Amino acid sequence: MRERVEAAIKKLNYRPHTGARAMRGSTYTIGVALVELSSPWQPEVAQGVHDGLKGTQYQSILVAAGTDAQRQQRAIESLLDRRVDGLILIAPFSSTEWLEQLALTIPTGVIARHGASAHYDTVVDDDHQGARLLVDHLVGLGHTNIAHTGHPAVGLKRPHVLSHTARQHGYEDAMRRHGLKPDVVVSSYSESGGYAAAMEILNRPASPTAIFAGADIAALGVLRAAEEQGLRVPEDLSVAGYDNIYVSQIGRVSLTTVDQSGHLTGCTSARLLLERINGRTQPVHYVIPPRLIARGTTSTPHDQSVVARGRRLREVASPGA
Repeated sequence: MRERVEAAIKKLNYRPHTGARAMRGSTYTIGVALVELSSPWQPEVAQGVHDGLKGTQYQSILVAAGTDAQRQQRAIESLLDRRVDGLILIAPFSSTEWLEQLALTIPTGVIARHGASAHYDTVVDDDHQGARLLVDHLVGLGHTNIAHTGHPAVGLKRPHVLSHTARQHGYEDAMRRHGLKPDVVVSSYSESGGYAAAMEILNRPASPTAIFAGADIAALGVLRAAEEQGLRVPEDLSVAGYDNIYVSQIGRVSLTTVDQSGHLTGCTSARLLLERINGRTQPVHYVIPPRLIARGTTSTPHDQSVVARGRRLREVASPGA
């Protein structure tokens, strides 16, 4: 009988109807909501979720929910309308109360948002420790004037903050621990955001010897700004990022960064969500340890770097002067 049914399925090119499956209690689909596809780290996480579902009956449905909390909620609700069996939310801006209520209705996992929950699982990088590793690295090289490019906190308060806020707090605490003054410019985690923040920083009368961009994509903008200002990296300016996205590993970029393993984050989230779907109710708060990767964009500051920087800045501003 099985052979006859399978032969008929193959002959008729039959596919199960999702709506009919939903009526029986399961669609075997997982909704994945990320902020935007232009952020390289988030698609890496989504790929990890996809790979984490291999060998199961489940498929993922991906939506880009945008950077507005209300728009994100509408995108998540659209997944609910499609009767997904579970949700994985990457860096959601929604209030903790809204997320808790959501998790009461459907198995839910949340990525890159700190603070444990009573009803949903969380997978985060230890952003505070990761920022400390990077500051310690720069201070160990001899830098004392280290700027940081951040991202808006979107109204969330401790302990339920997104990764970029925890990262900024880690930078500030590490700087103070070394007896140094934090210097944060808030822009956005994007190439253009990193560029804008770096231009503001580098056009000061006394610019820093190192910039710690809160994300690798922002660090690429910092590198563009440094090049436009006639600065050599790392001779005149050390630049570091966070995420260890693929492009940071390319030889011509060779970006010093912190690896938080987006793929592992996604795989872990998929595993935890399947456990919830299969009956687990106790929440899990899973923390991934960060790893510093020192590459070619950071080095010991030169004694005359500030003078050289100022000279090159004047040459760029007044060609031929």
